[in-house]
Amino acid sequence: MAVRHQLIRRSPRAVWAVLADPDAYGEWVVGPSESAPLDGAWPGVGSRLRYAVRVGPWSLDGVTTVRHTEPGRELELEASFKALGTARIFLQLRPWGEETLVVCDEHPLRGIGGTLHNPATEALLQLRHRGMLARLAKVVEVRHGKVRHA
Repeated sequence: MAVRHQLIRRSPRAVWAVLADPDAYGEWVVGPSESAPLDGAWPGVGSRLRYAVRVGPWSLDGVTTVRHTEPGRELELEASFKALGTARIFLQLRPWGEETLVVCDEHPLRGIGGTLHNPATEALLQLRHRGMLARLAKVVEVRHGKVRHA
């Protein structure tokens, strides 16, 4: 199970604003080249985003579905690629003074991704999360100005 965390120098409210914006998905998630909501209620339970991941001349379509949400605190997603199976991605926002500690926990659920899950694929997930959480921090920090310190 790949668990990683990132301290973002903004409030949980600012971080949630980015997570709740379906148009921002491609800005912070590593992989998608384009995304679009399939439902108008993102990030409500059951709402979905469609996206494409391009690798050279190939493209793979996927759908991410919200499985659980506590606005401002938790977002649990199921990412599905038809051929590869599904994965659970859990994002938790913890207040850390005036900042936010984001904890990301991902693991395969079904399909070949789960069957082939091993220490090497775990290491790749850790690298992906490091990039994804750094991108999330950058998007939040740019969109929501400077943090105030006491």
